[in-house]
Amino acid sequence: MNVNEKSNGDCVSPSQIDASCRVPSLALFGGAALWLVVGLALALIASIKFHQPAFLADCSLLTYGHVQAAANDLILYGFAIPAALGVLLWIFARLSQAELVLPLVPVVAAHIWHVGVLLGTIGILTGNSTGFAWLEYPRLVFPLLLVAFILIAISAVATFGQRKERELYPSHWFLLAALLWFPWIYSTANIFLVVWPVRGVGQAVINWWFVNNLLFVWLALVGLGVAFYFLPKLGGKPLHSRFWAQFAFWTLTLFGTFLGIPQGAPVPAWYPAASALASSLLIIPLIAIAIIFVKTVCGANVSCKGGPFCYIKFGTVAFLLSGLMTIAVSCPHFSQITRFTWFETAQTQLQLFGFFAIVILGGAYEILPRVMGSPLPFPKFIRFQHWCFMLGTLLLVGSLAVSGIQQGLHDYSFDLALPALRISTLGLFFLLLGSLMFAANIFVMTIKWNLALGKTVLAAVIAPLKTAEVKS
Repeated sequence: MNVNEKSNGDCVSPSQIDASCRVPSLALFGGAALWLVVGLALALIASIKFHQPAFLADCSLLTYGHVQAAANDLILYGFAIPAALGVLLWIFARLSQAELVLPLVPVVAAHIWHVGVLLGTIGILTGNSTGFAWLEYPRLVFPLLLVAFILIAISAVATFGQRKERELYPSHWFLLAALLWFPWIYSTANIFLVVWPVRGVGQAVINWWFVNNLLFVWLALVGLGVAFYFLPKLGGKPLHSRFWAQFAFWTLTLFGTFLGIPQGAPVPAWYPAASALASSLLIIPLIAIAIIFVKTVCGANVSCKGGPFCYIKFGTVAFLLSGLMTIAVSCPHFSQITRFTWFETAQTQLQLFGFFAIVILGGAYEILPRVMGSPLPFPKFIRFQHWCFMLGTLLLVGSLAVSGIQQGLHDYSFDLALPALRISTLGLFFLLLGSLMFAANIFVMTIKWNLALGKTVLAAVIAPLKTAEVKS
């Protein structure tokens, strides 16, 4: 029995709960897998173009500015958010010990979301980007994504309201906050930057605020909520200290909100000063999370052989390292070295791939066999993808971080960055290879389920006809 869930005579069976999440999971994970492959392919093209400018130079749709922006948004909006929502819905249903409420609503919302991502990507590649980092999708896409997210949130909150155990588990705090956080920051940023744009330096401040809250705070809330559910579940021991988890939650949301204003920004001096202070205080939730992680993982009754438990462990460690890099970047003395270099890009990629993507993929691999009622078509791909993602993240983040420091120490020499850029391209290749394995499992599993469903429907249609023939 799951250590996070208590048995109750009135509870729905786990198999019924899993079955209620089947179609929403396929809709969310399937699209996320596709967009992850396409996004990483575009990111690989952008990385090659940076040190080989003649690569695909004759195609106006694939200029570096188009491809890099499209890749960033595909990985974030196409993969990260829908995949996270798929894991979130299943966790809420399991912790509530109830079937997913309004299961068709997330299915419809998933299709709206994927259509919005498609239209946004076409808009970026055709030169209709908004120009704001991580918010490049045209104005038309904003209501589609917002409505789709709210619809999925309604299903999640309704399921949460049906819970049998009234006491909240720590994952509830993080995931519920994430459901509120995204509509708030996404609508605010779009209203003041795209719909009714403000003027002057306020645009840059809002964009910095949005990027930090999305790439650091929101990803942290979801990733840690998923990790705090699966670490004890897979490790066979309870999560260490609800007090530390609650303390980490409140300090992370309090201090993390004020990060993101770079040192030396052309804004009033107290903006970057307040951001630097909040960054330094970020060490408090990081210590709390590290304590929870170590105490929960040590002595776990499972061996780490490249399965979902390894995914979650590696991702949690990556989050702690990403947080330390965030603190370092905000330090005035260190930021003088890393400003305008690849170091900040390395921190973002570590947060996105090393932490969030790996944690969510680990959760998806644990969920899919349960909701489908059958094993994965290619179970060996789980371990292989783990190594591909781990190696790709180390090559990508490590090369860019070292290159950024070297650039800062040697007057931003581009020649010093070229070897690191080539290594980072290799890292993206391994990430793309791993994403293809995830997509293969998802798509083959979906095809098998559709074929089985089609046979069942066909048998139900033919059966009455055969009965009538026999009677006649």
